[in-house]
Amino acid sequence: MSRSTIPCMLMRGGTSKGAYLLARDLPSTQADRDPLLLRIMGSPDVRQIDGLGGATSLTSKMAIVSASVRDDRDVDFAFAQIGVETDTVDTGPTCGNILSGVGPFAILRGLVEAGQDETTVRVWDVNTSSRMDIVVPTPGGVVEYEGDASIDGVPGTAAPILINFLDILGPRSGTVFPTGNPRDEIEGVQATCIDSVNPVVLLHADELGESGHEIPADLDADHPMLERLETIRRSASLAMGLGDAAGHALPKIALLSPPDDGGHICSRYFTPTHCHEAHAVSGAIAIAIAAQCPGTVAEDIGRHEQGDRRITRVEHPSGHLDVVIHLDPDQKVPDAIVSAGIVRTARPIMDGVAFV
Repeated sequence: MSRSTIPCMLMRGGTSKGAYLLARDLPSTQADRDPLLLRIMGSPDVRQIDGLGGATSLTSKMAIVSASVRDDRDVDFAFAQIGVETDTVDTGPTCGNILSGVGPFAILRGLVEAGQDETTVRVWDVNTSSRMDIVVPTPGGVVEYEGDASIDGVPGTAAPILINFLDILGPRSGTVFPTGNPRDEIEGVQATCIDSVNPVVLLHADELGESGHEIPADLDADHPMLERLETIRRSASLAMGLGDAAGHALPKIALLSPPDDGGHICSRYFTPTHCHEAHAVSGAIAIAIAAQCPGTVAEDIGRHEQGDRRITRVEHPSGHLDVVIHLDPDQKVPDAIVSAGIVRTARPIMDGVAFV
């Protein structure tokens, strides 16, 4: 490999887009690696004009993939959120949308052998120390991208990719409610602090003076509300044992409200400085799990299902996102929650080398 180039595949994963790289093609130390990642994306620059980034947080992401060192997993996946206007590389959170491209990428790069019908890629998420299984359609041993699955926030249809999240109760803190309570009062508002895939703070939108059905641009323009939201997020982070959240993407935060389009609950999810144009997969899972648990701010609004297999439809600015929760009938929630599944789509956009 030339010292001026790095093999790179640009992919859409769910409602995000990012660069997918093999760990073996990058420097082994963070100090040497991070400047290269920033260079590839063109950060820091509001337009990311000198790199692959799309000038938004949803298109300034990276997946770093390698063969797994664990016997029960096929690949290790590290997610990196690349700052747009800042020279930050945040490997604290994970991204369920970018994750949806990891399965096809691992097959295309020869890390996993494709089956004749479908291929399950067993993933170890390095950032959250948790397991996911990605089911990729591979008829005839070839990754299929064309299909009838549609996801709100992405035009057209594509082949469905099923992601099953297996370690969803407290992957970071060891408990699904790190404060010890399903609901707390934080900075004068009712909040649920939940650790599921990513740590997320859930609030009632009306307590922030919002309906919860605003378009993202209107929420982004409400600077006093954003400042209050950040104050709540930082206080919640301390209460969750995550430390000072200033300058960090975690915990994320979401405003909840009753549904108005046939869903179970409505959400406006923040990244955390801007409202998401659609919704993060990890945030939707956190909301779906909170909705099953008595006493949370998600449980007391919206509609709820019963049974061992429950679907929670989360409404968001671009449409909706369905989360399938599987429960053990012999346990009580939240311990009864075994896994969460979600359907995404993904496709390669470009494969080649990035000049650095």
